[in-house]
Amino acid sequence: MTDKEMTDEEMDKHFRELVDSFIDQANKLKEFSSVENIGLALLHAASRYNAFVVSSHAPTLVEYNRDLFKARNFFVTQYEEMLDSNLADYKKIYESD
Repeated sequence: MTDKEMTDEEMDKHFRELVDSFIDQANKLKEFSSVENIGLALLHAASRYNAFVVSSHAPTLVEYNRDLFKARNFFVTQYEEMLDSNLADYKKIYESD
């Protein structure tokens, strides 16, 4: 089943499974590298993959250049919202003391 054939509920579940698989891999890498280095590697991988996503939707350089500003704003906004949400979740650890 492709993303286009999934219901919203199935997409949400699939999204969470993808996230969990990346986190599981990152946790396994802690044996070989610092959490800071792993975090930066994940950021770099995400930016590199998202650049690929943008380019895959733009068959020409003109379209690619046209889409850059909007795509960059989308990804930056998404990251900020996700980071703020996750930092708030982790803050609860300290508030329960």
